[in-house]
This record gives sequence, structure tokens and C-alpha cells, in this order.
Amino acid sequence: MHLKHLYLSNFKNYTEAELDFCPRINCFVGNNGSGKTNLLDAIHYLSFSKSYFGSADRDNIRHGQDYFALNGLYETGDAEAQVNLVQKRGQRKSLKFNQKEYERMSQHVGRIPLIMVSPQDQEMVYGGSELRRKFLDTVISQFNHPYLEHLILYNKALEQRNRLLKQDNIDLSLLEVFDFQLCQHGGPLYEERRKFVESFIPVFQRYYQEIAGQGEEASLAYRSSLSEKSMEDCLRESAQRDRILQYTSSGPHKDDLDLLLDAYPVRRCGSQGQQKSYLLALRLAQMQYISDIRSEFPILLLDDIFDKLDKERVSRLMDLVGQDNFGQVFLSDTHHTRVQELFAHKPVEHRIFFIREAMPERIE
Repeated sequence: MHLKHLYLSNFKNYTEAELDFCPRINCFVGNNGSGKTNLLDAIHYLSFSKSYFGSADRDNIRHGQDYFALNGLYETGDAEAQVNLVQKRGQRKSLKFNQKEYERMSQHVGRIPLIMVSPQDQEMVYGGSELRRKFLDTVISQFNHPYLEHLILYNKALEQRNRLLKQDNIDLSLLEVFDFQLCQHGGPLYEERRKFVESFIPVFQRYYQEIAGQGEEASLAYRSSLSEKSMEDCLRESAQRDRILQYTSSGPHKDDLDLLLDAYPVRRCGSQGQQKSYLLALRLAQMQYISDIRSEFPILLLDDIFDKLDKERVSRLMDLVGQDNFGQVFLSDTHHTRVQELFAHKPVEHRIFFIREAMPERIE
């Protein structure tokens, strides 16, 4: 499946724009602040019904306007599919697939698989564990819908339990209900994450070697309190501590993923280039993993990925995404000539759009 046509209205800094894309590589070039990343985020919205950057939907409405609208026309084989998303101020977001509106946004996740690589990924190295859990959840949810349902229900029960723990007089019978729900959904979350990481590591290591070359050994380690005890035991052992802290201190919402290079945390031993190669390999492996399961490549978004990558690593990356069996790619860069040089000796179908003050213009 590839995105054939994109229309956006009142989205971030765009008043209105329409773009037609090719099935292979599409490039957005322009100065910082011109709107390149906003186009990538619009495409992300059409797959996940939300911004990649975690901003509230209302904050993505163009200043002074009452709504934003995104329309995407996709092509798969001989068929076409249309996705329409509208957010009006003070109203519920509307998401339609082929003119049929979803009752829940989660029903759309995985229908148009997509991977985004962004400078914000660097926070996976230096930031808190919630960012690495988000990585796990985003990958697994795109091919395992029961996992997504467990995740939604677990988080809902967790929020309710934490709210209850903050009360002066805790209703113990209600606490038991939330404990039961956490146990019902927490175990499956742990098991699916554990199985995923185990099977994902070889795919990730292969991509790291292809991007970075030989020399270092990259790996991952999944850490969870459920690896040694059940969810029931976790809640029972932390019951007194939870009441003192007034939040749930143990469970899958505290899991973490160690990012390792030569058995040491990549945040401590990796250079900027190594860290960028590591994160890029994670995303490409994510794409390959989903492709192997679904028999189709996700759409790949590469936002400003050439910064801090040397020419050799960039060349290896373009060799990968330029392969005939690869899916559709969107990339952004500030250097027009650098993008043109990439394709000068690589005969792959591509289009280049110059973005100036939220006005896209196709130049190649």
C-alpha cells in the first residue's frame, strides 16, 4: 500500500496543500520551519489518528481557524482506499475509512502500517523508560490487535487504580476490581513483549551491521518485574508501598528496554553517529518485522535523518531503501543539492518537493 494523494487544510502552518506522490521515494526539501516535518506528521496522522510528536489535536489546528482536515488516497494493487480525518475545536475527532466512520480510533491502527524516524528518537537513548515502552507498543500494536486492546484496558484500569490510591479512604472492594483488571491484561502484555523482543533482536542486529558496518555488536534486553513473578504477586508485594506512594509501582507500565552496544548502554559508550545508526536500525528492523508478518512494507518516514550520519552510512541507507522490494519512503532534508546527489547514481523512482513557507512545489 502506498499514499498516492494527500490533501490538508488548516493543519499546523498549512492553509491548504495538495500533493501527488510516487510509490517509491518522495523528498521534502526546504529551510527549517518551512513545513517539511508537518507534512510527515500529517501522513503519520492518517495511520495512527494522532501526531507523532504527542501534541493535542486542537494544537494542530492552524491559528485562528476552527478545524483541520487531512485526506489521503492510498493505492494497493488494483484497489484504492481513502482516509479522512477532521478535528473541529471543541468536538470529537472524526476518522473515516472509505467514508465509513470509526467508533473507536484504535480500530484504525495497523490498517495502514507506518514507521517514522525522527530526531526525537534520540530521546529513546537518553529519556525515560516510557519512550522505549512506546516503541514496543507501537510495533506490536500494528500487527497484533488483541495486544492493543489489552494495552488500552490495562492503562484504563491503571489510571483508575492510581486515582483511587490518592484518596484518603480507599474502597478496598473497588481496589480489588482494578487489581483483577490489571492482572487480566498485564500478563498478556508481558508475554507479547517478551516474545517480540526475542524474535526482533536478530532482525535488528542485521540492520545495524548493514548501516554501521562490522565492528560493534548491538543488542537489546527486555526488563520487566513480571519476568520473575506474576502480576498478582507484584500487586500483593507492592500493596503497602503503593498506598504510601499513592500510585501503582509495579507492572508492565514500568517495563524497560535496554539499548546495548558491545554489552554497554549505547547512551554511555556510543558516539552520536553510532547512536543514530542504532536508532535507525531499530526503525528499519521494525519495518522489516511488520513486513514479514503482514506481507507488505509499511510506509517509512525519515525526518532529517542525514544530520550526524556520514556519507558512507547515508549511502548504505539509500541502498537499502532503494531496493526493488522496498515500500514507499518519505524523507525530509534542508539541503536540496544533497538530496539530488543521492539519486544521481541511484536509479530509483523519486520525486522532490521544495517547501517554502508551507507552499510545496514539485521540482523533480
